Amino acid sequence: MYPAVSRPVLRTSLALLAAVSLASPLALAAPAAAVADPYDVTALKLTVRAGDRDCTVDADLYRPAGVDAAHPAPAVLTTNGFGGSKADGSTAATAKAFAERGYVGLAYSGLGFGKSGCPVSLDDPRIDGQAASQLIDFLAGTRTADDGTRVDYVTKDSGAGKSADPRVGMIGGSYGGAIQLATASVDHRVDALVPLITWNDLAYALDPNNADQPAGSVSNDVPGAYKHQWTNGFFLIGEAQGLLNPSLDPSRLGGAGCLHFVAKACETKRWLDSGRYTDDSKQSILDYARSVSPVSYLKSVKAPTLLVQGQADSLFNLNEAAATYRTLTAQGTEAKMIWQSWGHSGGMTDPASGELNLAEGNLDTSYVGQRILAWFDRYLQHKKGTDTGPAFAYYRDWMPVGQTYGTSAAFPASGDAWKLYLSGDGKLVDNRSKVARGSREYRNGLLPTSHSESSLAGLIGLKDPEPYDLKGSYLGWTSEPVEGAPVDVVGAPKATLKVVSPRTERVQNSGDAADKLVLFAKLYDIAPDGSKTLVHRLVAPARVPDATRPFTVELPAIVHRYQPGHRLQFVIAASDTAYYGNRGIKPVTVTSAPNDTGTLELPLAGQ
Repeated sequence: MYPAVSRPVLRTSLALLAAVSLASPLALAAPAAAVADPYDVTALKLTVRAGDRDCTVDADLYRPAGVDAAHPAPAVLTTNGFGGSKADGSTAATAKAFAERGYVGLAYSGLGFGKSGCPVSLDDPRIDGQAASQLIDFLAGTRTADDGTRVDYVTKDSGAGKSADPRVGMIGGSYGGAIQLATASVDHRVDALVPLITWNDLAYALDPNNADQPAGSVSNDVPGAYKHQWTNGFFLIGEAQGLLNPSLDPSRLGGAGCLHFVAKACETKRWLDSGRYTDDSKQSILDYARSVSPVSYLKSVKAPTLLVQGQADSLFNLNEAAATYRTLTAQGTEAKMIWQSWGHSGGMTDPASGELNLAEGNLDTSYVGQRILAWFDRYLQHKKGTDTGPAFAYYRDWMPVGQTYGTSAAFPASGDAWKLYLSGDGKLVDNRSKVARGSREYRNGLLPTSHSESSLAGLIGLKDPEPYDLKGSYLGWTSEPVEGAPVDVVGAPKATLKVVSPRTERVQNSGDAADKLVLFAKLYDIAPDGSKTLVHRLVAPARVPDATRPFTVELPAIVHRYQPGHRLQFVIAASDTAYYGNRGIKPVTVTSAPNDTGTLELPLAGQ
């Protein structure tokens, strides 16, 4: 059982909730209205059946001026990021932005947030998706709100049996992104999706293992390294919901010892906190985390989907969107993908010049905003000649405003690979013949000895110490300076490694995956003056499947230019402050020889 939330924890939760609400994704404020009253707003309550409970959903209906039964308009459904509500800066602003552009807007507080009932259920399609489907019934005019309000002015799709099929799109970020995929998997009336900075697999997002992943996936049956800072921050925000809304009805109560999470979510949190990954528990817990994740139900998603993911995001990195994109396109679902600059780790409240700006709502002038508008023009307004843009676009921070996005007709971008070899003298070389024979060792301590980030710092505006690795707790391999043209990396680097760790070998088959070796792979950019930058503060936790054989590590995807004179450094570290790490002290040796050494491959941008 979890104890009652203490006052210090509550104060922390309130601060985090306020910060997350202010920084919550997709505050798409529209330009100044051309008329005094471009829309009217009606507050509504709708009681829906979600799973095995009745839940009261708190919503606001935005009706544009001039829209009625004789002049219907498509609808846009949006809900909050984790910790927000229908009234927060992103959810309300999104509905207003599209209402000002002639769309009917329905903004609602997700289950367990704001004044909507029922506990938090992690965008479960069987619960949250089912609830959203009944909101689509409301937009179709086939059910009323609790006060009797009925909608008869949303455009219907034509054809036999289409009288209850409203033209509906969904848009939102993070928690408000996954709900779109969950809803579309259970209700094929959804016509267009724009999920921003959301997840593919919560098992990977919260407990990532980047070792020996299935091709094109982020899923791995072996648990990785617990991302405790992100998880604990959002857990506190979720548990604080009832304390922030004391008048809520009892349906908000959770299970398994949690105040406001469903029992399975609570059990998953307890399991992650334990640090134990025994064979009798890990599979059922992984199965639950995945069952509420798009990875498990994307096969049922048919709605055209514009994926937008953030490069500055250690919570849901670019690999998550890439995995979703690959699945959707492979099954024939129309999908395109944009890698923008900002994400959970920075840039939401102060985006780079020319990027989608949440404070200004520059939909018409930002690249991402224009792509969103075109997506809805094509699939909600049925403007069939609308150009929805290239299959893949990615933000380049080294380019001037107006030229920041590179594009590709396919994903991944069709460039060559930059292949480097790990030499025994600590160099990264471009040919096996240059590999020096040698062995080097590192070891972990009882406390973390490397730092990549303080996970919530970028979201709540706190200063984060610079990344570091303490001597003796990591190994690094460094390239020669880049000569001639710069090197542009676009995609997920991949390393093939072989490590020697006798202490790991003795315990790795214990039946508890926590006894397997954990390491953290990452890429630095070393400037000519010696200063180092951990690219987007991203690391790749890897729980080595078998320390007696080679394995691969797929790093989080990046978009990064190595300028002439700069050097690339590849590091494997024993620990990281943002994650749980090794159980016990496990020294690691890496040996290199010309015909037997590790490799690093980096995908390059196409020409």
